[in-house]
Amino acid sequence: MTRDGSAAAPCEAAPVAGAGRSPSRTPSTGRLIGLDLARGLAVLGMYAAHVGPEPSVGGPLGWVMELTRGRSSALFALLAGFTLILLTGRPQPRTGRAGRQAVGRVLIRSVVLIALGYALTSLDTDIDVILTHFGVLFVLALPLYRLRAATLALIAASAALVLPQVLYLLRAAVEGGSWADAVIAYDPLTRITDSDGIVELFVTGAYPVLTWLPFIIAGMAVAKLDLKRPGVPAKVALSGGALAVLGYGGSWLALHLVPGAQAAVNAATDTGAAASAWWSDGVGEDPTAGVPAWLLVAAPHSQTTWSILGNTGVALVALAACLIATDRSARLRWLAAPVIAVGSISLTAYVGHIIAIKALGIDDLPDSAALPVLLGFVAAAMLLALAWTRLFRRGPVEYVLYAATTPARLIN
Repeated sequence: MTRDGSAAAPCEAAPVAGAGRSPSRTPSTGRLIGLDLARGLAVLGMYAAHVGPEPSVGGPLGWVMELTRGRSSALFALLAGFTLILLTGRPQPRTGRAGRQAVGRVLIRSVVLIALGYALTSLDTDIDVILTHFGVLFVLALPLYRLRAATLALIAASAALVLPQVLYLLRAAVEGGSWADAVIAYDPLTRITDSDGIVELFVTGAYPVLTWLPFIIAGMAVAKLDLKRPGVPAKVALSGGALAVLGYGGSWLALHLVPGAQAAVNAATDTGAAASAWWSDGVGEDPTAGVPAWLLVAAPHSQTTWSILGNTGVALVALAACLIATDRSARLRWLAAPVIAVGSISLTAYVGHIIAIKALGIDDLPDSAALPVLLGFVAAAMLLALAWTRLFRRGPVEYVLYAATTPARLIN
């Protein structure tokens, strides 16, 4: 028996997928099980980034831990864009009253996600909570939901090319002037949330809206495709591979060919890791003002054009691989059922792990304890998700989100 979708990243998902392939040229309705698998991998990847060992442990484990840094959240963001299209109508955008109600539901979800994100942030863990930013991103991307896949892809590419440069200039201006202090002083969000409010959301935060918008729009573009048609997921994978090579390879070339680039990055970050800054998070945080060479870096959290291209490419390859694998192999679907279950209640799984980190007091673990804790988190999430999804259609947090959007039905 099929279930209706309960949790996309980071809100409700699509209906359940049918068993056969659709010959239609429009996106088929029905749940794509591979989508839940990708969501599950994104959530578990964020577990690894938050409680797992540091990449410095080396070996295969260190490489896997490095792979989760930044790229898991990028996959989560791309899938959130996919969700936005599911909520507003797939295969065809909803129109008329149904369209207005869908828009209302998305806006309500955005408000709930923003509030939930700030509530989790108030727990004062070491985790940079992404949900608040998702809420804002949904509002910004919502006007684009009627556009075609090609148009959305063009907008995503343009945003990836332009917005990181805008962010760099804004961060430099924050460092060099007092305008940000004035904005923060008069921003009501600052007083309500005990944060830097709008400035933090758009400029100074760990997930600045300006450079995470391309992931959302790219996910919207993929959702417009008929992923059940033979060959379409493979094309998505090839496109993702090309973007990954362009992003990480372009950064590697730039850092090696531009005179003094690596030295400037090393001097600004004091890490000595510029040689691996084309793919590794070991280079550290954005040094903000006065370091133009930073724009050549592709480290997963660097907020540069190269990093967005590379991370989007990895996310597309991961999503396509999940779609292809679950479509072709019933055995793999069975083996991956625990991860798929996590993906089907991804918002609950994400919120739950932050609460667990706070309750257990495990913000900062030694590497000797990090791997057992990570394995415990992964095992607990999969077992609880399997048990819950056998009994209920939605996760606990997804039920709350669903109930909160009920007033949208009153929209005429």
